[in-house]
Amino acid sequence: MKIAAIIPCYNEELTIKQVICDIQKYCPKCEIYVFDNNSSDNSYNIAKETRAIVKKVMYQGKGEVVRNAFSIIDADIYILIDGDGECDASAIPSLIDYLINEDLDMITVIRKAGKYRRGHSFGNKMITTFAKILFGKNCNDILSGYRIFSKKFVKTFPANSRGFEIETELTIFALQMRLPIGEMEAEYKSRPEGSFSKLNTFKDGFRILGLIIYLLMSERPLLFWWIIALIFALFGLYFGLPIVISFFETGIVPVATSVLASGFMLLSGISIITGLIMNAIGRGISENRRFKYNSVK
Repeated sequence: MKIAAIIPCYNEELTIKQVICDIQKYCPKCEIYVFDNNSSDNSYNIAKETRAIVKKVMYQGKGEVVRNAFSIIDADIYILIDGDGECDASAIPSLIDYLINEDLDMITVIRKAGKYRRGHSFGNKMITTFAKILFGKNCNDILSGYRIFSKKFVKTFPANSRGFEIETELTIFALQMRLPIGEMEAEYKSRPEGSFSKLNTFKDGFRILGLIIYLLMSERPLLFWWIIALIFALFGLYFGLPIVISFFETGIVPVATSVLASGFMLLSGISIITGLIMNAIGRGISENRRFKYNSVK
């Protein structure tokens, strides 16, 4: 059985060597890949000094790294672990056993004692709760960057994201495909002094939220478009009901307001039809994904 560890790396010269050594210690048979994403420090050279396979990714973003890694690496089990030294590599043997014994496609390592910058903890809880509501599955740490995958998952995953929103896409893809997934708690260590998180609380938070809305539109089109239809219908009723009341009382119909109300109701109807069409298209896409998933050996 071939096991591959994928380490996205961007300016992690203080931690990358220790991360590689820890993986080698706890999973000696693991083939380690470091994907340097345009680091401006000495991360690339430090990684080259180890036994890891080091590759450069030209396009910036963690999503670009994951897309590149998933496309070129052929293995039976894939471990995605950050290069910042926060992830506890001693959990890898347990993760592998859990994946194999339970025949799972993805395991997310949830933070038992994670240390967040201000705003990160709240943002993670908010987005995780939002995903639970939209996609109907309990997931406790949707933004975790420490995961393990089966080959079927990796070779089916579309990897559309460019940045840190890739972690959200991984979870939502698994939920939409109804794949067998699990979670495992593990300690998260603190970064060493001088090492900083590359996640921007607000910028990446809005990008992740935008991705969830986009995935809701593409993966749950009936729900998305019917919510839009309801909003338009409410506006139509807001402007239309006074017109009806005015007509019965005075016999006069305000032209401008009636056109506005009719326009909102027309948009509501178009939104419902759009939802039905997108739902039919989405079912076809889901069937193609499932066929591709079942074809991976």
